[in-house]
Amino acid sequence: MAGDRSGSSLPLQTRSRPSPGSGNRFDASEWAGAFGDIGTLIPFVLAYVTVLHMNPVGILFSFGMAYLIAGMVYKTPIPVQPMKAIGGFALGHPHRVNPFMVWAAGLIIGLAWLAMGLSRAVEVLSRLAAKPVVRGIMLGLGITFAEMGIQRMAGHWILAALAAAVALSLFSTRFPAMFALLIIGVIAALMLHPDLPSRIFSAGFAFRIPSFQTQFLSSSDLSKGFFLLALPQLPLTLGNAIIAITHENNELFPQHPVSERKMAISTGIMNVLSPWVGGVPMCHGAGGMAGHVRFNARTGGSLIILGSLVVLLALVGGPSTVLVLRAFPAAVIGVILFFAGMELAVTVRDIGNKKEDVYLMLMVAALAIWNMGVAFLCGAIMAEVLRRGWIHL
Repeated sequence: MAGDRSGSSLPLQTRSRPSPGSGNRFDASEWAGAFGDIGTLIPFVLAYVTVLHMNPVGILFSFGMAYLIAGMVYKTPIPVQPMKAIGGFALGHPHRVNPFMVWAAGLIIGLAWLAMGLSRAVEVLSRLAAKPVVRGIMLGLGITFAEMGIQRMAGHWILAALAAAVALSLFSTRFPAMFALLIIGVIAALMLHPDLPSRIFSAGFAFRIPSFQTQFLSSSDLSKGFFLLALPQLPLTLGNAIIAITHENNELFPQHPVSERKMAISTGIMNVLSPWVGGVPMCHGAGGMAGHVRFNARTGGSLIILGSLVVLLALVGGPSTVLVLRAFPAAVIGVILFFAGMELAVTVRDIGNKKEDVYLMLMVAALAIWNMGVAFLCGAIMAEVLRRGWIHL
C-alpha cells in the first residue's frame, strides 16, 4: 500500500520498499522471492507436457523470456502465470483438445487484449470495477489458491505440516523461508524417489532450441480454440490479470505504477508471440505477485533470476527437466500455494466497515471461487445498483 496505512497487505517485516526510481536487485531476498509462484508454474507445465504431450522446450522458453522481459520493464514482481481457465479445460478434457487448439487460443486471446489495450477499450471496462469488486476478486482468488494448496498437501500431510511450520517460523526472521521450502522439497524428492539422480543422469542434458511452429492453424483449431478455450478465459483475465494486478502493483509499489492498458498490451504481446515457439497462454495473475511478495521479492530482479533459470532449463534440460518437475513434492508446492493465497486474501483488510461494501465484496468473492468472469459482471452490476440507491442493504 502507499505510505504506511494500517491496511497494508504486507506483514510488518516485508513492508520495506525500494526507494523511488531504484532499479532491480539480485540479493538473497530476490532469489527467494523468485520461486514464490512455482506453485502454479510447475503443475501446469508438467500437466501440459504429460497430458497433452507438448514439448517442454517451447513452454519453458516462452515463460522464461516473459519473466525476463517483465522484470526488466516493470521493475516489480509482476508475475507471469499460465492462464487457468484455458489450462484447466485443456488438461481436464485431453480427448477434446490438442496442442494446436491451445496455440490458437493463445493467439486469439493475445490479439484480443492487444486490440483492447491499444484502443483503450480496457480503460472503459476497468471503470466498472469498484473497489469492493476488485477486493472481492482478490479474496476469492486468494481462497481458491489456498484451497488448491490444501488439496496438494493432502497426499503427504506430515511433509506439508513440517514445511508449513518451518515457513511460518522463518517469516519473522531474515532467513528466506522459500530457501528452506526448496531444501525440504529436494530432500523429500530424494527420499520419495531414491533413483532420481540416476534417472536424471541417464536422461542426460543436451542443448535444444525451441522449434518455430510453421504449420498453419486450421479453421477447426481456431474455432474450437476460441469457443472452448479463449472465450471463457477473457473475463477471468480482465478481473484477475488486468484489473486486480494493476491495483495490487500500484498499492505495493507506487514508485513503479502500471495501468490496465499497459497490462492488457503486455498480455497481448506475450500471447501473440508465445504460440510460435510452442508456448502456452500466459497472463499476469494477481496471485503470482502475492506469492513472489510473500517470499520477499521486492523488485523485478526476482523475475529476471527465475526467467534466466527457466530459459536455461528449456535450452539444456530436456527430459531431465520433466523428471525434476515431476519429482518435486506436491505437498511442498501446496504449502507455497497456500501462503500465496493468504497473502492475496489479506489485501481486503482496507475495505472498511461500510455494510454495502463488505456485502458486495463477499458476494463477489463467493462467485469468484466458482467463476471469476461471472463474479466481475455481477459485482459491476450490483455496485451500480447500490450507487444509484435502487436497493439498500
